[in-house]
Amino acid sequence: MSDAYEEIVDGQMVLRFPPNQRHETICSRLHAHVARGLTGVAVARLVELRSPIQAGPNSTVRPDLALVTIATGKLFLAAEVISSDDHHTDTVMKKQVYEDANVPRLWMIDPRYHNVEIYHGSPYGLTLKGILAGRDILSEQLLPELKVVVDELFAG
Repeated sequence: MSDAYEEIVDGQMVLRFPPNQRHETICSRLHAHVARGLTGVAVARLVELRSPIQAGPNSTVRPDLALVTIATGKLFLAAEVISSDDHHTDTVMKKQVYEDANVPRLWMIDPRYHNVEIYHGSPYGLTLKGILAGRDILSEQLLPELKVVVDELFAG
């Protein structure tokens, strides 16, 4: 299990609780699937789990998963595994940071409901494109090899 960590969200320091074992298992599975999905992809790279990412002038966040573009180093995809004990930070505060930073893709992974909310950046902010659950397939156009059955993220 990881330690507690800090993020700066819209200029405010936020102490995050250490994630529980289930959270870490989901993160590990997600990282493994995305790493395999990056095979042959030369435009983006997967950063280490919860690496600090500058997401705006007053925000340094630590997504559970982050893909950055090779050319610019900018965040392309952020994924947050929502923790029930501090979900407000991910679902409200950081979601707004990602929207303000014009992040092209955001995945909100909710272990409570075994689903994944998929958001795409648009000229009007983040737009919910779908909610995946059960046997639905998590995929991303940038990663043609990525095909994850949502239930596999939450197994066990």
